Amino acid sequence: MNRDLSLEELERDHWSAPPGGETRLMTTVRELRRKPIGGLTVEDMRLLIGQDVGLAYLLPLAMEVLRDNPLAEGDMYEGDLLAAVLTRRAEAWREFPELRQEVRRIVSALTDVPPALKREVEGFLAL
Repeated sequence: MNRDLSLEELERDHWSAPPGGETRLMTTVRELRRKPIGGLTVEDMRLLIGQDVGLAYLLPLAMEVLRDNPLAEGDMYEGDLLAAVLTRRAEAWREFPELRQEVRRIVSALTDVPPALKREVEGFLAL
């Protein structure tokens, strides 16, 4: 995967601003889709993954971060990237079974799950 390319380039899908404007969140998402994926921060990935944007490219990148630091945080709280990954719909995980197994291993190895993540961890493990 070429990390110099943006999600827009990788997916070959340009999002235009809708007529009449959009929410601040969607403006941010649209802007992040234009940023090279190699330059995305933990917070950028958390936000995009949380909106189910670019999962085919971003879940593998997020896993690189989570392997080294399962509780990596963006701007919200300790482990917020993991929370974004854990809360993807079951349908998304059917597309990425290898990543799902890796997430299971990472979560199972956590010795002290922060209270903010307990529900997300339990929900993911129940899939």
